[in-house]
Amino acid sequence: MKIDWDRRTCARRGHITYLPHEESLRKKLRAATALGEAWRCLRCGDFALGAPHGSGPAAEAPLVPRGKVLRDLFILRFLAVERAIRGVFIVLAAVGVWQFSNRKDAVRRFFDEYIAVLRPVARHFHYDLDHSPVVGTIQKTFGYRHSTLMLVAALLLVYALVEIIEGVGLWRAKRWAEYLTVVATAAFLPLEIYELAEKVSWLKIATLVVNILAVLYIAVTKRLFGLRGGRKAFDEERRSASLMEVETSAGVPAAHNG
Repeated sequence: MKIDWDRRTCARRGHITYLPHEESLRKKLRAATALGEAWRCLRCGDFALGAPHGSGPAAEAPLVPRGKVLRDLFILRFLAVERAIRGVFIVLAAVGVWQFSNRKDAVRRFFDEYIAVLRPVARHFHYDLDHSPVVGTIQKTFGYRHSTLMLVAALLLVYALVEIIEGVGLWRAKRWAEYLTVVATAAFLPLEIYELAEKVSWLKIATLVVNILAVLYIAVTKRLFGLRGGRKAFDEERRSASLMEVETSAGVPAAHNG
């Protein structure tokens, strides 16, 4: 089912109308009704009752995202939420590592006591805790120095900060955030592939696929790194999408530079 992004957005946020100074264009955008004057929405093209939200020359009409631009914005905000949530979990992990570094001896004693209690139960189910990979990994962490754990916590915080900055920038549709997301995500792809080669899990596969699709989608649709005409083509596409309804209504073909 095809989504009408224009009407969907207007239903949530309301219409955006504009009174142009040009007489011929004003006649195309205004309609008289029994309930009063109505003006054509710059986003969805429907007529809305009431005074226009702004006025001025047609060239200074607000750039209202429409159609494909709205769809792209929705996807960017979905990625923004995913980045922000990931950043919060990484912060929690960093806090956990930091607390562990300061209470390592107490945690080790608790862990040894816990394993001693569980060992008979595990043997009953024919499971050897002493040779368990999970138990072995946890025991290795007790051998890490305090400075090493603090470095890990600091690196996790830096990583979380990058993820949160990405999320905020993507939510606000900032172009620098799109570049940051593509570069940062692509930089971690080799590590994710290596981890997947070491041990396959559905979570790792899903994360890798989402990140690859995010890199390709943002780079191609936002015309980053000169793709598909680069920044100039992106700005022209956005302006055309925003003002096409006004220009078409006036019978004037949309202007394109270059």
